[in-house]
Amino acid sequence: MPNSKEIKSRIKSVKNTGKITKAMELISTVKMKKAQEAVVGLRPFALATLAILAKIAQNDDVLGIFAKSPKVTKELIVLVAAQKWLCGGYNTNIFKKTTEYIRDDKDTPYTREYHYITIGKRARDFILRTGQHLVADFSDEMKDPLTPAESRRMVRAVVDLWKTENYAKVSIVYNQYVSAISQVPTVKTLFPVNREDIFSFLEKYAGGKYIPENYEGAYTIEPDAETIVTMTIPLILDGIVHETLLEAKASEHASRMVAMKNAKDSANKKASGLTLVYNKTRQAAITKEVSEIVSGVESMKDA
Repeated sequence: MPNSKEIKSRIKSVKNTGKITKAMELISTVKMKKAQEAVVGLRPFALATLAILAKIAQNDDVLGIFAKSPKVTKELIVLVAAQKWLCGGYNTNIFKKTTEYIRDDKDTPYTREYHYITIGKRARDFILRTGQHLVADFSDEMKDPLTPAESRRMVRAVVDLWKTENYAKVSIVYNQYVSAISQVPTVKTLFPVNREDIFSFLEKYAGGKYIPENYEGAYTIEPDAETIVTMTIPLILDGIVHETLLEAKASEHASRMVAMKNAKDSANKKASGLTLVYNKTRQAAITKEVSEIVSGVESMKDA
């Protein structure tokens, strides 16, 4: 059984760990709230874009190359994970979802080849460790808090890759933020673009279903609707991907907040248990010393 000095040292160590995890919990809470507020900031962008798209994109034909899937067997997956560990099952759930998606993908009768763009060092490590084809890594470019300019660079790279017609589909795998204690691993299709998906996204962040203007006349569009859509779709994708990355960040911080709270509670519980053991050990040592003193006094009387 360890002596009192060793137990006291362990108590101090556990309490220090509890202080660190509590600080990490508070930091994650603040970062999570900032990510939530940033999502709300997309509303003006959504309203403006929705008003434009509602008039000029009446069908998928006008979406051009963005809505047409090339006849190839390769798919590009944007994998979003955390920069670090210590966030509960956040990273593990993403990797499991990606593995399940590849295994259960039955959209085509043939086997697809998967290429990856990674965001987050843990995502990059996972792809390299499993021997997958890594096209690009944006882990070092995505800061916290995330800015639209940072996510825009990644979107432009994805758009350029799609225009090469080397991929039949582009998807993004991330943790969707539901609440502080619930994050859902999700697969979202970026290309081919679906008009209903775009309207659903814009309406969600515009604050409700879009109601068209009363004006029924034709708009004069220069140079033409296709050119406007070609310029607008990448901007909408900027918003979609930026919102997705913000949700992933909020999910990461929420998961880390809960993990650190559990670690803090465990540290406090462990410290309480060790304190009890320390008190019992100390009491036993005092009792032993008293017994030895009494025995010594009795021995002196007999002498």
